[in-house]
Amino acid sequence: MLTPRRIYQLSEKALTVEWEPVIHPAVAAEIRRFLQELKAQPFPGLTELVPAYATLTIFYDPCLIREHHPGQLAAEWVQNRVWEIIHASASLPLPSPSRRIEIPVQYGGEYGPDLEEVATHCGLSPAEVITRHSQAVYQVYMLGFVPGFAYMGGLPETLHTPRKTTPRAQVSAGSVGIAGAQTGIYPMTIPGGWQIIGRTPVLLFDKDQNPPAFLQAGDEIQFIPVNTL
Repeated sequence: MLTPRRIYQLSEKALTVEWEPVIHPAVAAEIRRFLQELKAQPFPGLTELVPAYATLTIFYDPCLIREHHPGQLAAEWVQNRVWEIIHASASLPLPSPSRRIEIPVQYGGEYGPDLEEVATHCGLSPAEVITRHSQAVYQVYMLGFVPGFAYMGGLPETLHTPRKTTPRAQVSAGSVGIAGAQTGIYPMTIPGGWQIIGRTPVLLFDKDQNPPAFLQAGDEIQFIPVNTL
């Protein structure tokens, strides 16, 4: 078990549990295990759970906490309860990835305007970039930036490429990009600075669905090329 480094109060209605600040599957698995236990044992007043690369933020209603536990400080009670669940879950097996999802991608051309730039930066041909990017299996670590944007780890080190110096004013929905050691998909048309190497027709965010985000933390993703260079 990887014990959290600390728990700290984020606001009067939230606290954050922090593990070692790295992007690593072992840390992500610990966060998912703790997340599952909190969902299985929700306390009165728990309102939302937000996982990230190395943290889990717990939002709660302090009025409900005080109502159920009069005479106690809400923040102190929640923090003690969180430590109890962490220790109780230590003997439980780590959870497996939630789902394995294949995402079709049209690489290069008008759909991947930065494929050549990524290839040049990495000393590879565009075809080699496609092969390496599509052969890897990625893990969704967190959602953020905009609704449905999945940050994925597992990008081969040979494809690590910095963000663009000047972000684009508009990146199309479904664009598949690289930023440093991460890959991700834009769920909607927005400004952005990731290196765009392809595009998928998969709908990543639909407000009328439950949940509205197609991808979730814990999912495993593999990109499937629908074209060759």
